[in-house]
Amino acid sequence: MKPIDTIALALGLLAATTPTLRAQTNSPAWNNKQCAVVLTYDDAIDVDLDNVVPALDSLKFRGTFYIIGSSPVVTKRLSEWRAAARRGHELGNHALFHPCDGSLPGRGFVTPDHDLSKYTVGRAVDEIRANNTLLAAIDGKTARTFAYPCGDLQIGGVKFYDQLKNDFVAARGVAPALKPAAQVDLSNVDAYSINGQSGQYLIDLVKQAQASHTLLVFLFHGVGGGHSLNVALPAHRQLLRYLKAHEKDIWVAPLVEVAEKIKAEQAGGAAKK
Repeated sequence: MKPIDTIALALGLLAATTPTLRAQTNSPAWNNKQCAVVLTYDDAIDVDLDNVVPALDSLKFRGTFYIIGSSPVVTKRLSEWRAAARRGHELGNHALFHPCDGSLPGRGFVTPDHDLSKYTVGRAVDEIRANNTLLAAIDGKTARTFAYPCGDLQIGGVKFYDQLKNDFVAARGVAPALKPAAQVDLSNVDAYSINGQSGQYLIDLVKQAQASHTLLVFLFHGVGGGHSLNVALPAHRQLLRYLKAHEKDIWVAPLVEVAEKIKAEQAGGAAKK
């Protein structure tokens, strides 16, 4: 065989096998794409509606907004939250009053009325369920996810979410990690908290998720201001543009939808054992 024929044969074999290899690296859990990216925004603040929702809508992306029911931004802008939900954004539960454990270091901002360390498990559960009722009145939905205020999981050593597992599809935490679907803990989904990082840093995280075929959850607060934890508008815009340019390989969806896929994958894996 001539050298040119050998090269042609090799190229032909590569072309024939590439779709198969690509299919093997994509995951049903990630909607048959390389990875899943979830954009979450905490605390129901004005910039969510002023900056984030328009940015996501312009690129036809949908995010998860974790709502504190008592936030004045919920009261004053109820119709806008309802409209965002109609366009496919998830209104997640961030508790009625966002209680955090005031006994921990650096928690001087915690008020006595909403100090989680002074709560009973029953009170925490009741307030979270009351917030679910409020959110259902806004968006008419029953399936949603929860986000632990301040990432606090326990009251007096008891994991309060254990009583809420039937109320939610999943709960988002604050520990940063990239995991395949089989390893995702739906009672404490890992997330990368963003505060001041560059757009390139955000994109590099996405590239890591693509290479490892894992779930990447971003945790934002302020976007272009509005919170002490903040990401600049250009950095956020740079991330969204990268996601849009690579949407054939990256599944961008609200956490409730991604968690449903993960749950199905984990159930299927357990059934095979």
